[in-house]
Amino acid sequence: MENKEAMQAVELRVDLGERSYPIWIGSGLLDRLGDASRQAAIPAGSPVLIITDEHVGRRYLKRAEQALHAAGYRTASLTVPPGEHSKSLAVFEDCVRAGLEAGCDRMSTVVALGGGVVGDLAGFVAASYMRGVRFIQVPTTILAHDSSVGGKVAVNHPLAKNIIGAFHQPEFVLYDTATLQSLPDRDVRSGLAEMVKHGLIWDAGFVDWCEANAGKLLAKDEEALAYGLAQGCAVKTAVVSQDERENGLRAILNLGHTIGHALEAVAGYGELLHGEAIAIGMVGSARLAERMGAAADVAARTEALMRQFGLPVSIPAGYSTEAILDAMMHDKKFKEGRTVFVLPTAIGKVEIRRDVPVELVRNIIEELKGETT
Repeated sequence: MENKEAMQAVELRVDLGERSYPIWIGSGLLDRLGDASRQAAIPAGSPVLIITDEHVGRRYLKRAEQALHAAGYRTASLTVPPGEHSKSLAVFEDCVRAGLEAGCDRMSTVVALGGGVVGDLAGFVAASYMRGVRFIQVPTTILAHDSSVGGKVAVNHPLAKNIIGAFHQPEFVLYDTATLQSLPDRDVRSGLAEMVKHGLIWDAGFVDWCEANAGKLLAKDEEALAYGLAQGCAVKTAVVSQDERENGLRAILNLGHTIGHALEAVAGYGELLHGEAIAIGMVGSARLAERMGAAADVAARTEALMRQFGLPVSIPAGYSTEAILDAMMHDKKFKEGRTVFVLPTAIGKVEIRRDVPVELVRNIIEELKGETT
């Protein structure tokens, strides 16, 4: 953005040719939403639909509207209930109805103001409304530093997470780090799981930094958060720029997600936060990798790292092993009759494996439940 305030922001770029877009990370950027929209050539003649949730809307909707109004945009808004249950076809229909009632047309833009749930939901609305309109990501959680970048948008089905969706890239991502100060501690920890994940798959030095700065990150130190988010987004940007539609490399971003998504489905979406489920999944993936020949310290260090960030490392005992395995079969990563796992070969390196024996997966799930195998 071409002003003094925006020059203080970190700028990254997702390189996708004509569909490339910037990511801006910095404090106070929400008030520059209108300027950023103008710079991105967002049309001002059609209504802008802001989708947010009740928690975020109370704090930040008015500021987002004011920023857009000051730049000459007309806005409408819809506030949805907080939590994973809003990623449903029923709430999706509510969003489409809100767009129609506001007079949104093919030149309108959808703004996702919130965390990963809102970003996924609003992005899917934008991908589907009148066969696709522009959208903008304005993440307000740490977790959303992962989901807001890369164009994966979706809603859930009761049998599988993110199974109804599309690839639809935003016009830009505007990440105001000041909004993170209002996050509850549990949400902070959940978001940091995805930040650490980016180091585990790509950058051992960043893992070292996360370990050394865990206290600052948990305390929401703004300088530490800004650096960590920029590093995490940089990994995501590098991967997506090489493989937009997950034909190969991008699958490494799913470390911990094969088990994690299954846990979310079995838990009923909401009992476990996404980052909590992924933390358990990363521990499970590291144990699978160790059994299949990875370096012996990977599992121990992964588990220690999750504990350091106050994240769970075991599956609640009441969860059915068979239900977890069944949920894996409905996951998007289940291909040609095989479950695809991302397994760490070392800290900062992973590989995609399609040959993990089902019985080994069963054994690890039982271990993670605290049962003997």
